[in-house]
Formats: sequence, structure tokens, C-alpha cells
Amino acid sequence: MLDIIGLSEIDVDVYDAFAGTGSMNLAEIRRRTGLPKQRLLRVLHVLAEKGLLTRLPGSAETYSAVRPEIALEAMIRRKEQELASARLIADRLRDRYRATSGERPVDLIEVIHGNALIADRADQLLRSAEQQVDFVDKPPYAQTPSVLHPAERDLLGRGVRFRGVYERSALEMHDLSSDLEAGLALGEEARVVTSAPLKMIVVDHRVGLVPLRSDLPDVGTALVIHQCALLDALSAVFAFLWQSGLPLRLPGSAELADVAPSDDARLLALLTTGLPDRSIAKQLGMSYRTFQRRLRDLMTALGATTRFQAGLQVATRGWITLPGTQPARDEEDVIEREGSPSPRP
Repeated sequence: MLDIIGLSEIDVDVYDAFAGTGSMNLAEIRRRTGLPKQRLLRVLHVLAEKGLLTRLPGSAETYSAVRPEIALEAMIRRKEQELASARLIADRLRDRYRATSGERPVDLIEVIHGNALIADRADQLLRSAEQQVDFVDKPPYAQTPSVLHPAERDLLGRGVRFRGVYERSALEMHDLSSDLEAGLALGEEARVVTSAPLKMIVVDHRVGLVPLRSDLPDVGTALVIHQCALLDALSAVFAFLWQSGLPLRLPGSAELADVAPSDDARLLALLTTGLPDRSIAKQLGMSYRTFQRRLRDLMTALGATTRFQAGLQVATRGWITLPGTQPARDEEDVIEREGSPSPRP
């Protein structure tokens, strides 16, 4: 962990060996660490150079440790100053690119070839998010989804808002617990549509990523789109899909807390997406016959004889919420982007 300030694992182990000692000579340090002499000398040289050890005067090579609240704090402050300087340079370059982006239209769209490069660029764009990420999820994929994207996990932990529209066919590609439920539990907002015209990622309304083609089995080529009318059009498409989608509620979502058992909540959530029964059974890890029995039991518990009646019961109990009843947070986002004061406190 301390490699960020230039300390290797061995450096830390040797420094840690001084804990509880006043000073040690070379022989004593070797006995404590078990390192060969030449390797140990190199480590001691590094630690002394970084101010963590002090070599005491005398013929024998004797060292004393500088207390961590002094030595490590000084190293951390230096690293913070370096990062602050790097941030200033990054901000200056960003401002320069923004200032000149309107002069060269070619700079507004980047073309990326190859699934590995596309996946790397998607990760880079996600990690640059400061406020909000909107995405439409549908095949094809540069990397097959199996677990929640690490960047999304990190950003949700920092309070970045994630809104995802999933095409129905995409739900069959994601793992239910390690991907979809994991994201919802951390705060992702998700909705499902029958069909989406394209997949996309839009970060902070300033940059987007879309595949060049959506009708091929492989992504192959993607476009990175910076602020321009095309990016505005992508945001408008996302807004339309978001408004027309049905909320995806799975265990872990705040809306389902204490309202339905986890297994029933999973079944209900997948039923509302319109997935075929056999696909739902596969996602739930059960046979088709077991799924049918579970569905009959759930309908009986709800006092329903048809799926339509079951849907009404679920909506009445608040287990499923329609888009029109959601807080008007999306309208506030539009107001903010248009420059009007936000109604949020």
C-alpha cells in the first residue's frame, strides 16, 4: 500500500523491524529480518535516503528509526504536493483542450479499434466521472459482464450517481447477484426497456462512448464523443429511454427493504422485465418446473389467479414502482444543465 510513496514491501518490513528498539547494528537487523547482507544494505540505503532511518556515527553500521509520525507524514505530504502539482497541470491541459475543441471538429470524435483498447478507454472515462454516469447496456460487449465493473463500485462509493438502462436481452448476459444486485445495493439506479437503439456511456454530460455498430456480434470499433451536438443527442436518447423504462428492483435496492423476501423479490423483478420464463428460471438457478411452482405459490400468497392480478397486488404493496411515481430528480438535472437554479437545498 505504501508503494504510492515509494516504499516496497521489503522496505516496510525492515522499517517495521525497528519497532520497539532503540537502535540496531547490521548483524542485529539481519537476525530480525533474515535478509542477505547485500540485499539488506540496499534496503537500509533506501530507508536512510528517504529519511526513515538515521545512520549513527561509529565504526559499526548502526541505525536508528525515525518515528513514523515524522518520517512517513513528511513523505505523504511530499506526495500530496506532487499530486496537487499534477492536478494543476491536468486542469490546465483540460482547459486548453476545451478552449480549442470548437476550432477543430476532428478533436470532438475519437475512433478506437480493438476490444481491449475499448475496455481500457471505457474504464478511463468512468473513472474520470465527478457527478454522474448514464449508460445504456445491451450486446455486444467488449468484455463479457460477469461482476460489477470495479470503476462503478469505486465511484458509487464516492457518491457518483449511476443511472443504467438495460435492454431486456442484456439481463440474460449479467450475473444476478455479483453484478446487477451488487450495483443496486451500492446505489445504482436501473431501468429496463424492451429494446434500445444503441449502447452508450455518457459521463458528466461532457463525454460519451458508443460502439460504431450495434448489429455485430463484436464491438470492434467505438467512438469517443466530446461536447458537441452529437453528445447532446445521445443524452436526449438516454433521457427518453430512462423515462420509458421500468424500474429494476432486486434485493439490495433500498425500495425493496422489508417488503418482500429476497427470493420472491428476485422473481418479481425479473417478471416485470418481460424476460421469458425459462430465462428467469436460469437466472434464478432453478429448473423450469421449480420456477413454475414458485410462481404459483407466489400468486397464491398474493391472492391472485392471473399474472395481471399479481402485478396489481405487487404495485399496491409498493414492491414495484412505476416510472411516473419516481421523484422528479431527472427534471432537476435538466434544469441544472440549462442553467436555472436547482430546487435542491
